[in-house]
Amino acid sequence: MNLKKYLVRALHRLQKGPGYTYKELLVWYCDNTNTHGPKRIIKEGPKKKFIWFFLTLLFASLVFWQWGILINTYLSYNVTSSLSIGFKTMKFPAVTVCNANPFKYSEVKHLLQELDRLIEAALERILQPTPGNSSENVSPPLNLQLWNQIPLVLIDEHDKDNPVILDIFETNQTAGGNETAAGNETDASNGTAGGNQSSCSHQGSDNCTYRNFTSAAQAVTEWYILQSTSILSRVPLQERIRMGYQAEDMILACLYGAEPCNYKNFTQIYHPDHGNCYIFNWGMDEEALNSSNPGAEFGLKLILDISQQDYIPYLSSAAGARLMLHQQKSFPFLKDQGIYAMAGTETSIGVLVDELERMGYPYSDCTVNGSDVPVQNLYSQYNTSYSIQACLRSCFQNHMVEICGCGHYMFPLPEGVNYCNNEDNPGWAYCYSSLRSSIKQRQICIDSCKETCNDTQYKMTISMADWPSEASEDWIFHILSYERDMSTNVTLDRNGIIKLNIYFQEYNYRTISESAATTIVWLLSSLGGQFGFWMGGSVLCLIEFGEIIIDSLWITIINVIGWCKGLKRRRAQARYPDAPPTVSELVEAHTNLGFQQEAVGALPRDEALPPEPGTPPPNYDSLRVQPLDVLGPDSDAE
Repeated sequence: MNLKKYLVRALHRLQKGPGYTYKELLVWYCDNTNTHGPKRIIKEGPKKKFIWFFLTLLFASLVFWQWGILINTYLSYNVTSSLSIGFKTMKFPAVTVCNANPFKYSEVKHLLQELDRLIEAALERILQPTPGNSSENVSPPLNLQLWNQIPLVLIDEHDKDNPVILDIFETNQTAGGNETAAGNETDASNGTAGGNQSSCSHQGSDNCTYRNFTSAAQAVTEWYILQSTSILSRVPLQERIRMGYQAEDMILACLYGAEPCNYKNFTQIYHPDHGNCYIFNWGMDEEALNSSNPGAEFGLKLILDISQQDYIPYLSSAAGARLMLHQQKSFPFLKDQGIYAMAGTETSIGVLVDELERMGYPYSDCTVNGSDVPVQNLYSQYNTSYSIQACLRSCFQNHMVEICGCGHYMFPLPEGVNYCNNEDNPGWAYCYSSLRSSIKQRQICIDSCKETCNDTQYKMTISMADWPSEASEDWIFHILSYERDMSTNVTLDRNGIIKLNIYFQEYNYRTISESAATTIVWLLSSLGGQFGFWMGGSVLCLIEFGEIIIDSLWITIINVIGWCKGLKRRRAQARYPDAPPTVSELVEAHTNLGFQQEAVGALPRDEALPPEPGTPPPNYDSLRVQPLDVLGPDSDAE
């Protein structure tokens, strides 16, 4: 059957409409649809027809406008936060305790001896001693190699337009009353520092960096930390651990609930900021401990000895213990999230738990375990879980290795990389300072790192009291000294003892969870509500609209097929311009052919000339008339 006729009949069977043109189809739709408005357009008079056409078009536009807003709102993937309070037995948090001072001064003094002499001499120059009071006249000559690598300078800014940089150890130069100390990484109130080499401070090289400080105390501390970092970075890790505070010396007493514990229940890690740190209930080797009840009697009680008399004088100006509560198997970032416990006090820490549950992609840009974060996690060597702090520090260290050619002492190292120091990397301080102050670098790391989707935060309520009291300090120090040193002499005092009480205030915990503000159910109901309000439609009306679209496509296919066949016919006519013979012409040609055959057969036999040798006989079949389809290729033979 002809394809066009099949399509026409199929269209008629599908729609049973009045015709096969776009106009007829549109009229049929308006007359049969359940949507309000179109039916009035074809049934009303000219004036009302125009009004109803305008209203229908207006409300249809409003519907599509509202639909666009609703779909855009859904695709924005907004979230709502809900707060719920629960009650359950909870795991006791991991507790990390460190000394505020990373190393025993008695163990590292030989490494920092030259540095200490330099800083003492610099302080004398800063304090402007009177002639004859300076100790440098009788002391051995100073080794200025460290100083020339990263010098401290004074800035005279009496003339704001022409500040004068004064090297502290340059002869015959002193600072005015308002001048303070400065260095490459350390500057002062009115002053800034020289570069990473002596030429920077004296010749004004472009390879210099400056930082301002409001006090010479800040400048000296920062300069000392930078110099000591360079020295200690060349010391092997095991040697640094040996020079730190050992667990058996630092943890004097331990009690968890009613169960006794000791330093063996702590896991030791080395922290670049605080040296040896000890973690209770980390959950690496054993299951995490549960808290049986809330209250101070069921928490962790510790007595620590920080040995303040063995502090490095210029490296750590704060005395006490640094501690942090965190999740099991997570790395403690004490510099950001830790708190201090003061010596000579009993510090009670009541804990409340907040659990955060974030929705993942596409609602929020969080990660479950950090596997989708494009930053190498350098803290994975500790077998700890992912955190955004670990990501940010790993990102910075990776950038420093890439740009400066070495890693900073305060962060873990990638494989095959060494820590920066003044001997192997003379320009590392300038590179580090430039990178640390770079806003672009910070933004790259912030954009690359993600928050964790699930997190637990510990809210602490801290209270303190003097401990031990004056009435009881004698017997307490005697007992603790005997237990630690097996000596009857008192070797402990108030300046080195800290007591900690860590416990759950209550078993109520808060869960802050995110949920989708818009769901597919909300979207469908909102779309239907707008369609029903403005045009009185429903899902069936949308199906009717889809039906007319299908019918329109069907008519379009039929028209295309007809146009293609017409184009083919016109091309055939252009190729054969002569008109085909008529029926009468064909009959006449057939009759003449018959007469010619009879005439040939009537000749005498002896007059008929035989054909010459090699001549083929006549082919009368070529004269046979072929039937001609005068009705054209579109005629129907039915």
